[in-house]
Amino acid sequence: MPTKLNLNDIGPHREAGVDEAGRGPLAGPVAVAAVILPVHNGIDWLDDSKRLSARRREQLVPRIKSLAIAWVVEFVEVEEIDRVNILQATLNGMARAVSRLDPSPARALIDGNQAPDLACEVKTIVGGDRLIPSISAASILAKVYRDELMKTLHERYPDYGFDRHKGYPTALHLQRLNSIGPCPIHRKSFAPVRNSMR
Repeated sequence: MPTKLNLNDIGPHREAGVDEAGRGPLAGPVAVAAVILPVHNGIDWLDDSKRLSARRREQLVPRIKSLAIAWVVEFVEVEEIDRVNILQATLNGMARAVSRLDPSPARALIDGNQAPDLACEVKTIVGGDRLIPSISAASILAKVYRDELMKTLHERYPDYGFDRHKGYPTALHLQRLNSIGPCPIHRKSFAPVRNSMR
């Protein structure tokens, strides 16, 4: 079982920060990132990705990748989200991301209060993306990689405005969804999408 983390317990051993982007949208995958940073990483202005501008996030990505001991971005596709539900799909993606890290972490620090079963020690941290640099780094990678993917998917499905709202339930997205119905990357297990199919 994951335990609550006392911030005084963070030590110099190998820790992976884990976070996701895209649980709330009606379309597209969830992106999960896992990052192991050196203890003295020298990265300034790490923060929760939602509190940073898009430009700042994009500027931080190459620095995070160059300084990280290891990093992984894992996409959890719509089919899995619809099959097992959004929470379980996200936890599955976290487990896969951590398992792909090389070297393997001694423990994983998960943003939030729920965590997957992992081979290493697991600790959950509510608001960890504002407190722990490795979780902040994971938050930024997940957000930037997902936003870029949604821009690419917009080219395939241009009628929905994915380049603008990234699949979130904005007024524009809901209007398009209700007027033309869902496309293959919509999450049919989500009520607004399911209702648009009637």
